[in-house]
Amino acid sequence: MGGVGNVRKILVVLYTALALGANPALADVASLREGDMKKLVLHEAPVAVPEAVLLDAEDGEHALADYRGKWVVLNFWATWCAPCRKEMPSLDRLQTAMPELAVVPVATGRNAVEGIRRFFEEAGVTALPILRDPQSQLARGMGVMGLPVTVILNPDGQEVARLIGDAEWDSDSAKAVLAALASGS
Repeated sequence: MGGVGNVRKILVVLYTALALGANPALADVASLREGDMKKLVLHEAPVAVPEAVLLDAEDGEHALADYRGKWVVLNFWATWCAPCRKEMPSLDRLQTAMPELAVVPVATGRNAVEGIRRFFEEAGVTALPILRDPQSQLARGMGVMGLPVTVILNPDGQEVARLIGDAEWDSDSAKAVLAALASGS
């Protein structure tokens, strides 16, 4: 039984090395991943993202296309999700530290605007917009099965990486990974 597990591990390591070796830029970015960023899965090729309407606190409509031309850190979260609540302040600090990025938190499912506002106030979140996906249309379209999930979008609006679970998005590793992605190295 242990032999099969070891062979699988070797094959996974070999496949990852070959895949990253085929794309030197990904290998460079991958080498920067430490701590929570080790959970970040880098895609070998960009993945299309579905169109969806997001609502702001006043029910104004927004689209991900509004962010084209910028690197986007798209975070799916909910007010009832403890890990989401834990990571949100780090996303706020990331937006302040790297204003060239668009950090876009999307409250998925049933999240009352009052609850979102109260949480942002309690957590000291000031740099992030309130955006909602009340019917989970975007989350479902992107295969988000649990929360939190953070997806990195390139300036063309395509998914290039995904992290499942919470992370410290303002860590040195996270900022280095995002800077390397944005610089194309």
